[in-house]
Amino acid sequence: MTDSTAYLPPEIAATHGISVVPMRLAIGGVSYDEGRGVSAEEVADALRDFVPVSTSRPSPAVFADLYASLAEAGHDAIVSIHVSSQMSATLSSAQLAARETQIPVELIDSETIGMAMGFGVIAAAETAAAGGDAAQVAEAARRHTSSSTTVFYVDTLEHLRRGGRIGRASAMMGSALAIKPLLTVRDGHIEPLERVRTTSKALARLAQLAVDAVDEMHGAHELDGVDVAVHHLDSRDRAEKLLEELADKLPEARRMLLVELGAAVGAHVGPGTLAVAITPRLRGRSRIVGSFD
Repeated sequence: MTDSTAYLPPEIAATHGISVVPMRLAIGGVSYDEGRGVSAEEVADALRDFVPVSTSRPSPAVFADLYASLAEAGHDAIVSIHVSSQMSATLSSAQLAARETQIPVELIDSETIGMAMGFGVIAAAETAAAGGDAAQVAEAARRHTSSSTTVFYVDTLEHLRRGGRIGRASAMMGSALAIKPLLTVRDGHIEPLERVRTTSKALARLAQLAVDAVDEMHGAHELDGVDVAVHHLDSRDRAEKLLEELADKLPEARRMLLVELGAAVGAHVGPGTLAVAITPRLRGRSRIVGSFD
């Protein structure tokens, strides 16, 4: 199982038997579960209109109920894979619930977010389906998430600053707010990569950083291809163009997905965000290109 910040397309989660715990968010004082009752587009509109948007972790009780239902369904163990503990206290909720669960719960801090985590969750589910035990499933998740790369572009750092998720990128504050920043997720937190003066140059550089990341993966791993996801918030046209460009530049990509960011992450990065998540693959599968907005 995982949480909603993996942004696994629902059909993929269902196919692999993956349970997903929703994050909580509030817009103008009204609370929602992510993916239920409010869309990413509505979050983008609220941010543009300066309506207060905040997010929070799922409660321990939510985890406890889901863990209990899985135990009652006859499962032997649970592997619970979650957003970086440096970005959210979600893992803490899971830890509290796991202490009261009747079957073993293996908790994993993915140290990342989005489909960089999601692809690791899929790899774990495939390991389980192939007959792997809980330890093997957990190891598959750790190997894939730890070797993943996420690079992303935001129109402004202001949303990250307000939410306190900017980490070491705080050095780019002040005058840097006028530029187009490129960032990455490293060791569980957000770090700056480069400063670019225009949106067009930033998007071109984003594509090149993704290609460079795959080249580095070839040097570090014996690859049987890579999985690639392009995330966006309220920027579908630019995301589609980026996906097409990467499809041409990355023939080793076995799975390529266009996935809109949900409300919980969108609230912190803001409208116009584009991100590329890349995870190396350890075995061959058919190439899949899909869109999940």
